[in-house]
Amino acid sequence: MSSTTVLPDGWPRPRGYANGMLARGQLLAIAGLIGWDEREHLVSTEFAGQYRKTLENIVAVLHAAGGQPKHLISITIYVTDKREYIAQIKEVGGAWRQVMGRHYPTMALVEVADLLQPGAKVEIQGLACIPD
Repeated sequence: MSSTTVLPDGWPRPRGYANGMLARGQLLAIAGLIGWDEREHLVSTEFAGQYRKTLENIVAVLHAAGGQPKHLISITIYVTDKREYIAQIKEVGGAWRQVMGRHYPTMALVEVADLLQPGAKVEIQGLACIPD
């Protein structure tokens, strides 16, 4: 995969995400995943624990397609409480760096009323571009 971070002239470099990315390769759409294990049981009642497991699940899908975290070009994070996300931002950032490394694709955060799985606090959907 060939990818380039896009930063308009004069804009400050964002921290923890990219404003835009250009990529070439095979497009992998990753469904909205949550922090559950292979038996579909949530691994934690805590936001940070669910967030970390959700990232690990994204990496599992990437690996199954022959990709790596660096191939992510965009993610959308759905949370049931943005205050909980903000309150645990240190843990969220640490989990990102431990699971995904220092690759920061485009990102959006959306607060939603609820998620389909009872008890789920975060769902992440992604796009990756894997080399041909």
